[in-house]
Amino acid sequence: MNLSSKKILVTGADGFIGSHLVEALLSQGYDVRAFVYYNSFNTWGWLDTLSIEQQKRLDIFPGDIRDPNGVFEAMKGCGVVFHLAALIAIPFSYHSPDSYVDTNIKGTLNVLQAARKLGTERILITSTSEVYGTAQYTPIDEKHPFQGQSPYSATKIGADRLAESFFRSFDTPVVIVRPFNTYGPRQSARAVIPTIITQLLMGHTELRLGSLSPTRDFNYVKDTAAGFIALAEADAAVGKEINIATGKEYSIGDVANILISQLNPNAHIFEDEQRLRPDASEVFRLMGDNTLITGLTPWRPRFELTEGLFETVEWFLKPENLARYKAWLYNV
Repeated sequence: MNLSSKKILVTGADGFIGSHLVEALLSQGYDVRAFVYYNSFNTWGWLDTLSIEQQKRLDIFPGDIRDPNGVFEAMKGCGVVFHLAALIAIPFSYHSPDSYVDTNIKGTLNVLQAARKLGTERILITSTSEVYGTAQYTPIDEKHPFQGQSPYSATKIGADRLAESFFRSFDTPVVIVRPFNTYGPRQSARAVIPTIITQLLMGHTELRLGSLSPTRDFNYVKDTAAGFIALAEADAAVGKEINIATGKEYSIGDVANILISQLNPNAHIFEDEQRLRPDASEVFRLMGDNTLITGLTPWRPRFELTEGLFETVEWFLKPENLARYKAWLYNV
């Protein structure tokens, strides 16, 4: 599919990955409508940090992914939809699971129903590597069993299966995009890499973290955004669920030690009990197989972990960016 002739909608455009995807699409000259979460302050989340020139090129649609009428209106005239709007924090899903069902499952259903009625040409549904749970084998390919190890992952499994059902039942042109752990500038404070960086940059010598042994397949956010675009362009991706992964794994402890050595060698790690997930809920190992995406598209991961971490730290070193984070608090 040639995206240059299409109006493109990005839901969750105001979020971490969404804002980077919008920026990547704009850099390639595409016509973008950004679905942002409505608020009375007229703020557009991370899109507020884009240049005025970039903002003026956007068609902003404030709404709520849980509202089917607003979703339908937002999708009118759009040939391609990147659906990223979701609740993603795992600890918050422990005590507020209803909100995850409403946002992640019903929100996805709203997008699928609108796509079916409007005849949308391509819908990319954002999944997550958390649907796999702790790896039963590695590298994790798309045939790996699903495990709902948190309410968050359970709702994403449900959303994925809804997307599959619309493809099978109504020929809705769906691609299920499954990024492994994305990191980079603008990431939420509830994620581990911003947690480490902000504590170190604010002078904390006692680094408060959860479990250090789990491993993750870390994708730099620019690679993740490029993967989304590559899959939107690939006609052969329709009807498939596809990993965006590097095929490499690093433990949380590995990442923490890289950043400690770079930012404050005097810091040491303290295990904070409130940051630990329940044993049966913790995902201990994630390492993805990227054979499918590299076979269907020209996409390849460009950023090594050290390079991505360097760019991320450089972003956090700007006082106006660091000031947005409260490193002294545990953000669920």
